Amino acid sequence: MRTPRPQSSSDEPLRDGIRLLGRLLGEVIKECEGKPAFDTIETLRRSAVRFRREGRAADARRMRDKVGQLRGEDANAVARAFSYFLHLANIAEDHEQNKQQRADTLAQTAPARGSVRGALAVLKEQGVTGARLRKLLADACVVPVLTAHPTEVQRKSTLDLHRLIAQALARREGELTGSEREDIDLELLGRITTLWQTRMLRESRLTVADEIENALSYYRSTFLPVIPRLYADLARLVEGEPRSPFAAAPEPLQPFLRMGSWIGGDRDGNPNVDAGTLEHALLRQATVLFDHYLLEVHALGQELSATRWLTQVSPALLALGETGGDDSPHRRDEPYRRALVGMYNRVAATAQALTGQDLARRPTRPAPAYAAPAELAADLAVLAESLAAHHGAPVARLRLNALRQSVEVFGFHLATLDLRQSSDVHERTLTELFQRAGVQHEGALLDYASLDEAQRVALLRAELAQGRPLASPWIEYSEETRREMAVLRAAAEGRARYGEAALRQTIVSHTETLSDLLEVLVLQKETGLLPAPGADGSPAPDGGLMVVPLFETIPDLENGPDIMARFLDLPEVRARVRGAQGGVQEVMLGYSDSNKDGGFLTSNWALYQAERALVDVFNERGIALRLFHGRGGTVGRGGGSSFDAILAQPPGTVAGQIRLTEQGEVIQSKYKDAEVGRWHLELLVSATLEASQAPRSRAASDEDAYMARYGDVVSHLSEAAQRAYRSLVYDTPGFAQYFFAATPINEIAGLNIGSRPASRKGGQRIEDLRAIPWGFSWSQCRLLLTGWYGVGTAIQDYLADGAPGAPGSRKARLAQLREMAGAWPFFRVLLSNMEMVLAKTDLAIAARYAELVPQKALRERIFGRIADEHARTLAVFKEITQRELLADNPALAASLRERFAYIDPLNALQVEVLRRHRAGLKRGTALADTPKPMQRAIHLTINGIAAGLRNSG
Repeated sequence: MRTPRPQSSSDEPLRDGIRLLGRLLGEVIKECEGKPAFDTIETLRRSAVRFRREGRAADARRMRDKVGQLRGEDANAVARAFSYFLHLANIAEDHEQNKQQRADTLAQTAPARGSVRGALAVLKEQGVTGARLRKLLADACVVPVLTAHPTEVQRKSTLDLHRLIAQALARREGELTGSEREDIDLELLGRITTLWQTRMLRESRLTVADEIENALSYYRSTFLPVIPRLYADLARLVEGEPRSPFAAAPEPLQPFLRMGSWIGGDRDGNPNVDAGTLEHALLRQATVLFDHYLLEVHALGQELSATRWLTQVSPALLALGETGGDDSPHRRDEPYRRALVGMYNRVAATAQALTGQDLARRPTRPAPAYAAPAELAADLAVLAESLAAHHGAPVARLRLNALRQSVEVFGFHLATLDLRQSSDVHERTLTELFQRAGVQHEGALLDYASLDEAQRVALLRAELAQGRPLASPWIEYSEETRREMAVLRAAAEGRARYGEAALRQTIVSHTETLSDLLEVLVLQKETGLLPAPGADGSPAPDGGLMVVPLFETIPDLENGPDIMARFLDLPEVRARVRGAQGGVQEVMLGYSDSNKDGGFLTSNWALYQAERALVDVFNERGIALRLFHGRGGTVGRGGGSSFDAILAQPPGTVAGQIRLTEQGEVIQSKYKDAEVGRWHLELLVSATLEASQAPRSRAASDEDAYMARYGDVVSHLSEAAQRAYRSLVYDTPGFAQYFFAATPINEIAGLNIGSRPASRKGGQRIEDLRAIPWGFSWSQCRLLLTGWYGVGTAIQDYLADGAPGAPGSRKARLAQLREMAGAWPFFRVLLSNMEMVLAKTDLAIAARYAELVPQKALRERIFGRIADEHARTLAVFKEITQRELLADNPALAASLRERFAYIDPLNALQVEVLRRHRAGLKRGTALADTPKPMQRAIHLTINGIAAGLRNSG
């Protein structure tokens, strides 16, 4: 949900929108499914609503009894009804937030918190000059990176309908005649009917190509139109309003906000990603971008109709028109159109050269392709300069300026595609390359995998200085080695084709040693990404992809700063960083695996300490640190407010440089709607500006004071919380058995919601399970323990028994924790994120899932521990904050109340169909043989619950 969220004085407008869409959905259900089905759904809805409003146990029993009576397609109709209602509620909520944001902007004399205007006002108060701000923007890097993880449960067809419904709902506002409003309501009815009659689930597993297309739909609807607008607004704020509306607009800003992607390049644990998917991703990105450019250039040709009879133009524009090849007599006096005809031909030729496709939507003539985006930008600048010099600046603001900014931001590649692979794959690849090349070590054939770390580092450094190749086209390698080498060669070809900005980083999952990073440099040298060393044996400082470590587990986070210190101290690495990388080195931090490894509190504390230590390492070496935050949707995976999270970062960790992942259903929640997407992008930019330009000496001093006063306390709490968490998850006999029975993890693995397997290995070990379906499964059964488990025990024990150096009495220790919650951004955001998870946790519903565990003793033992910890956590939260959950955010509380009444029946239905399905498995029925209606019902409930919770993956 959007944060900072505008606070409405009443939730009645939101209720009105939900009622409208809900009423139309009810009409569709009654017409399409019949009155008996509608009555069943309505009975469930009323029981759930009454239970949430009045808390009567009889209503909950009535709801569960009704669900238990459902059979066959009736269960599917109920699952679809409540799922679609939650989809529509999300649309209504986004619409109301857009309205509220606009109303607040119109009403406020001060700019809204979280807006770019608000960020600049804060910086101005802190004495940041315009020149300093322009320097920050020129050096900044803010990149949301879209990733394909298996929690996105919406089909593209469904998302497209969501957008059309949202657009119709927006048009319904304002003064309308009766017939106009009736026409819109009929359109909404038609869209919702189409939604109801559209298959919600995929019949086959999502492929990487599908994931690429889903992501690209957000560029068409949001990123391509919205990002240039955001730049234009920022340019006006930075440069000030022009002295006259006819004065030239500021030049396009240097691109600092860009888009990134992992889809098609992330191989870690996904056997479906290879060189072909990488090439396909780059091709499809370029195709979408050139479609956009051709449409915009053609629209400019229609827009710039100025005639030489009525205005002058620059000689450069005339020359551009003369070389364009347009000899139409109808345009002889229209120099801008003549120039744009030639530019259209060149853009079409460029698209043909780069994509191999004829993307032109109008006749073209042969023309030379643009060699680089800078050439297209130069031609667009000729148009802008001529307009500005001859009273046409207002015309340039209509479309031309946005296109100029787009070319600066998107180039010919659209989004930077990252590579990612696990360090153990790199190790195996190099082991084979060394062996097949016959490399000797101490008089025997080298076995790279058997070397110790010091030997590996020495060997890899020597190999980087070696001119001869290891790999040979005449040697047959294993399938894994062939795949890895092919991916890197495809990356080299992609950079040559689309520009270096198309691929900049390669991320090393499970970075545990210095050699894990050097291995990737050697593999780049072997595949043409990294130039060969010089004649003197010195490694090339230029070219290649930045090697980015990913520190994921708690031990990795603890060891990461030392690994980076040793990496940056290598002369050949330092030369690359200061040369090809412009003095910047990126480090990725994993939220998901560290949470799964150590629990919520320990993960957050380990991340925070690692960031502080990394700042010191980089500052000592005069190298800029760019942190890449591997955040997911749930709080347990780094979710929550990106704005608050950025501002709560330790001083020096942002400094204008930040990348963060946007994953799964969070992508559609944030970016499905253009205006909502604009707000989220603005939050990222404004938070980065504020965090980067806060008075650093004061911020660092404050942080040092917080750490001196509270650091030992949090370390003590972290150790206790980790013990409690690991005691449950990893040390409790039967816990894995409980988890696989009490959550829909196995059924999630069978749902066609992603191209990546749910587990790194077969079997049912928690250690092998990916962190994403781990968290997703807990959210489905409404426990969400990844966002709170262990915190209650840690704080309760601290309050009762204290710790070395702690205040002497319980009252004093409680006062200390309250002080931390009020003063220290880290602890305040930690509690805020935990609060949101606690608000979505429902022990009564979770208890129904626990009943799916067949062994009564196991069920009662483990669920009892979870329930006790939940009670402890809720109690200490209320004691520290001195309020009930969400008491300070009534808008969010109201939104959750509305949607819980529609999620509850889905949970009840999911438990019922899981029980029936698993009973069939006991009788020897395979999943593939499970009746189709039951399979669909299971998967529909997963879809609906995820839609209702919004950030569940």
